[in-house]
Amino acid sequence: MTSFNSVPERRNSINLSKWTWYPKDVLPLWLADMDFPAAPQILAALHRQVAHGVLGYEMPSPAFYETIASRMMGLYGWNVDPESIVYTAGVNNGYNVAARILCSPSRGYLIQTPVYNEFLETGEKLHVSQFVAPLVKKVKGNRISFEVDYDAFRKKVRKAGMFLLCHPHNPVGHIFSRAELKKMAEICIENKVIIVSDEIHSEILLGGARFTPFASLSREIAKYTITLISASKAFNVPGLSCAFAIIPDPTLRKRFFDVTYGMSYEVSTPGLTAAQVAYSGKADTWLRQMLRYLTSNRDFLVDYVTQYMPNIRTTIPDATYLCWLDFSQAGIEGSPFEFFKEKAKVALSDGRLFGKGGEGHLRINFGTSRKLLTEGLERMRKALDSI
Repeated sequence: MTSFNSVPERRNSINLSKWTWYPKDVLPLWLADMDFPAAPQILAALHRQVAHGVLGYEMPSPAFYETIASRMMGLYGWNVDPESIVYTAGVNNGYNVAARILCSPSRGYLIQTPVYNEFLETGEKLHVSQFVAPLVKKVKGNRISFEVDYDAFRKKVRKAGMFLLCHPHNPVGHIFSRAELKKMAEICIENKVIIVSDEIHSEILLGGARFTPFASLSREIAKYTITLISASKAFNVPGLSCAFAIIPDPTLRKRFFDVTYGMSYEVSTPGLTAAQVAYSGKADTWLRQMLRYLTSNRDFLVDYVTQYMPNIRTTIPDATYLCWLDFSQAGIEGSPFEFFKEKAKVALSDGRLFGKGGEGHLRINFGTSRKLLTEGLERMRKALDSI
């Protein structure tokens, strides 16, 4: 059984990363990768590949796509045609490719803030309009949760060519229900808007939570949906650059392929190896162990905040290894991000990066050892006590 209580030293790299971005006295609980080694089965396959000595160009075989389709059926009962799958260098690449074919100067894209910061940057990168239908924050004691604002969604989607959805949601950890997904789909289809669903965290489900892929709801919804998946988050191999787009509609799929092909259509050979092991199920025992550990870390984090930081509000994420913390009632002058970086020597993700509704909030990554998580929380508590 894998132990997640100790993590490798990550400060000895010459490259910039989660652990080398800030000075050595700053504990990094920010960037969305975990501190755990990848599954032993994946590491063994990569060792064999390196030992072979040849790291040439590769692309997925038809059998590989069948493996992905089989996993979608096994996990969700979702019948995916292997021919509907297109590979891409990463999920971020995937939705930027989608924006190139779906957006124009007159039709931009819709997002729901607070949301993954890279979503906000797509408009600037591609010079297309961005429309925002903010999620509605609900407060109950020191718990916060989020709901879809359908009135804002219906109003803004009319101007869009693409609805870019984060599902499960980063940073708030919400898994949208079937009812929520269906209602958003109905509004998009009425307005002939394509849904691009980033489902990169879909296998990081906490406490027995269940997940429904957007495109699995119906054939009609699938025709309007591009689903982006990767093994990178759940199996902690994000640096290996490998992802997949599931696009049931053949016309939409060809448009997507034509753009990706024109952008040097390559993925990482080790990334393909890691994805093959992950999607074949060979590392599922490790994944289940890791999810139990993450669930325990989530519960510890929520309990700690409740007991020792009574003025702080927190989500209880259904998925991901990310928690959204509300410091708007904490009495902090200025930026909470700068406050904890300077006073606690803890680096979190600044809520302002996640768009409207992110002010006064921080995102914390609990995908680390309990020891490091406890140290970070205790540093934060002491800093708050000093106010």
